[in-house]
Amino acid sequence: MAQLYDAISHNKKNSVFLIIAFVIIVGLLSYFLGILFANAYIGLVFGFLFVIIMVLIGYYSGDSLILSMHKAQEVKKADDPYLVNTIEGLAMAAGIPTPRMYMIQEESPNAFATGRDPKHASITVTSGLRKSLNRQELEGVIAHEMSHIKNFDIRYMMLVTVLAGVVVLLSDFILRSFLWGGARSGDRKNGGGVFLVLILLGVALAILSPIIAQIIKFAASRQREYLADADGALLTRNPQGLANALKKIRDAKDKVVDDANKATSHLFIENPLRGLGGMNKLFSTHPDINVRIQKLESM
Repeated sequence: MAQLYDAISHNKKNSVFLIIAFVIIVGLLSYFLGILFANAYIGLVFGFLFVIIMVLIGYYSGDSLILSMHKAQEVKKADDPYLVNTIEGLAMAAGIPTPRMYMIQEESPNAFATGRDPKHASITVTSGLRKSLNRQELEGVIAHEMSHIKNFDIRYMMLVTVLAGVVVLLSDFILRSFLWGGARSGDRKNGGGVFLVLILLGVALAILSPIIAQIIKFAASRQREYLADADGALLTRNPQGLANALKKIRDAKDKVVDDANKATSHLFIENPLRGLGGMNKLFSTHPDINVRIQKLESM
């Protein structure tokens, strides 16, 4: 058990470093954007104002957009008493307000949590998951998602998603501006080979930053899945329940959640696009499901 809490502490520290890495990348891109059009300081101000605006939009509206995107419908106690009772009981055990319950009409078994904090959170399951899991397995999945809420992973992953999007947008803007000749006026103003070197560095950073941002996003999501597995097992005191649920999700014939996309795939308990193969499998936002099962069964 001590090793488990050491791993949780280690993952939380790594998460802080990942956010810092995102901020550094955004700062560098904003700096080079400022060099292109005015000066570095104006670029930094513009970049971080843009980040703040995007974060506020994601913070207050991100969960509603995600639920709407996946056509999720709220589940009331009259619709599915057992499912709602399960989430109420686990919320009480976790010491957090009861999240709202949603369901997607989708045969592929999967689930995710979203929201900005435990008071404004929801858990969504697919109809395929609801039909295929027994009581202990369903509790394991709900406890996993409850842990994402309790640990504020939902807010963290929303922030990572927004920052990754900002990095891609700034990178694309820098490259397009350079191609359109945006650097010429700055070149006349600053002159010299040093400016040219800075521009070349900025272009290189703009090309590499989206790749680096995605790698950071993948690493953040994988760490959070391991942590939620461990916390969910602690909540139910039954790691085998979640392990068995993951086995059913792994072995399901339908492995693709139709309305999922790359922007939201990291939210799900398992990669909802893995059935598409190719790059979706190679650059999965989730750790290997077999490793997760092994870790749970060894607890």
